[in-house]
Amino acid sequence: MKPKINSTNFGSITVKGEPFEHDILIRLNGNVEKRRKKLSKKLYGTSHKISLAEAKYIYEKGADRLILGTGQTGYVELSKKAREYFEKKECKVKLLPTPKAIKIWNKSKGSTIAMFHVTC
Repeated sequence: MKPKINSTNFGSITVKGEPFEHDILIRLNGNVEKRRKKLSKKLYGTSHKISLAEAKYIYEKGADRLILGTGQTGYVELSKKAREYFEKKECKVKLLPTPKAIKIWNKSKGSTIAMFHVTC
C-alpha cells in the first residue's frame, strides 16, 4: 500500500505521520527506507548526482515509474548511466523539486517507486 507523504521541510520528510531526517526511498510494497547515497557520493563526491550503482539499488523489478524528489530547490540529477539504466528497464523517471514531487506521489497510481532528497 502506498504511504501518504504529509509534508517536507529542509532536512526532513513526514510519511504517514512519521518524520524522517534523511533521504528516503519508497518501495512498491510501501516500505520506507533510508537512501543509500554513499553509492553515488563515493563516485562523484556528492549525493546530488545519482550513480549507476545507486540507480540499480533504487530500481525495483515491476516498477514502471520513479518519482524522484530532487531536493527542496532541485539539485539532484541522474548521471547519464543512471538515466540509460532506467530507460533500459522501461521505468519512466519524473524529476521534480521534493515539494512538487510529493504532490505527484500522493496522487500517483500503479507500479510507482520514489526517492526523496530532503535538503538542497
